[in-house]
Amino acid sequence: MAATLASSGMAVSGGGSIKTDVSTMPRARRGLGTRSRILIDQARWLVLNAAYMMDTVGNRAAKKEIAMIKVAAPNMACQVIDWAIQVHGAGGVSDDFPLAAAYAGARTLRFADGPDEVHREQIGKLELARYRI
Repeated sequence: MAATLASSGMAVSGGGSIKTDVSTMPRARRGLGTRSRILIDQARWLVLNAAYMMDTVGNRAAKKEIAMIKVAAPNMACQVIDWAIQVHGAGGVSDDFPLAAAYAGARTLRFADGPDEVHREQIGKLELARYRI
C-alpha cells in the first residue's frame, strides 16, 4: 500500500492519516479526482432534491427526480470506480484492492431497478409532459 500511495503522491503520517502533496501528483490524477468530486456532488444533490420533493409534495410528484437518481447514481459510481481502477493500474483489478468487486457491484446495481433506458424514457415523457409536447 505504501508503494501505491507513494506513486500517487501520497504518504501515511505517523497517526495513520493520509497526507497528499498535490504538487507532486500527476495532473491527470488530480483531474480524475476533480471530475469524481463533481460527479459525486451532482448525484448527492439529485438525491437531496428528490428526498426534499418526496417529503414536501409526495412520491408521485417526485417520480421524475427519483428516475433521475436511478440513472445518475449508478452511472456515477461506475465511472468513479473505473477511474480509481485506472489510477491503481493492474492493482485495481487484483485482489489487493476492493475496486474490482466494487465495480461489479455498481455495474450490477444499474440493472437492479431496470435498465437505464427505461428510466430515461420515463424522464423524457415526464419532461415533455410539462410542456405539453
